[in-house]
Amino acid sequence: MTEVPQTTQELEFHDAMVELYLRAKRELKYNARYFIDMVSNEGGRETARYLLDTKEPSDGYVILWERGRLDLSVEAEVLRPRWHDLFSEEQRAIAIRRLREYHFDVDAYLEQVQSEA
Repeated sequence: MTEVPQTTQELEFHDAMVELYLRAKRELKYNARYFIDMVSNEGGRETARYLLDTKEPSDGYVILWERGRLDLSVEAEVLRPRWHDLFSEEQRAIAIRRLREYHFDVDAYLEQVQSEA
């Protein structure tokens, strides 16, 4: 394991990443085995950082896009206001750019998650 979650916020984010996996499995019948293995071995925050740092979106991201559910992507999750302190402006900008490249309505999503905060 590279980094063990230490703060309450990191632990909560880790749990949110596990929930993304569970929702994709339940709602889309998509078993993102590689993703949950990464989360289990590296932690939620490190997994998100790794996926944001890749040049191309992951295979799982593309599957979520094909199924019209980018709201279940790591890129969407890191934009939630409650995770603001866990990710840099650059990382959030990467998430926004990637989502927009795949025609995800980032503004509507941000409006929605702001109202949940």
